[in-house]
Amino acid sequence: MSRLNITLPNKIAKKLATKPNKSRFIANVLKEKFECERRKEIETQLAEGYKATNNEDKKVNNEWEKVTLERWD
Repeated sequence: MSRLNITLPNKIAKKLATKPNKSRFIANVLKEKFECERRKEIETQLAEGYKATNNEDKKVNNEWEKVTLERWD
């Protein structure tokens, strides 16, 4: 565990004052925030990966479509 000295806006400090275990509350909120940021980063990386391979996927799909439809005549 680490002990921190932080400064908060008065409105937030007043709301936090109502919580029985402030440290646990802050830790849980930060965990949720960090997890949300991690998910957004993964989503961004996935979207970039899909965009980067989009043309290649279309090319492969077109090639397979030609092979698949060959015997339909």
